[in-house]
Amino acid sequence: MGRILMAAVAVAVLGVIGLAGYAYLGDMTPPQTAVTQPVILNVD
Repeated sequence: MGRILMAAVAVAVLGVIGLAGYAYLGDMTPPQTAVTQPVILNVD
């Protein structure tokens, strides 16, 4: 029973480390593009 618990804890710790590493090192920036849109003013 102790070995199963230790293995589960080890897998959980490795998962947290992997998730933190991916969040820190992963390229998750969205592509940026310039957006231009004409504005029509209703001037009376």
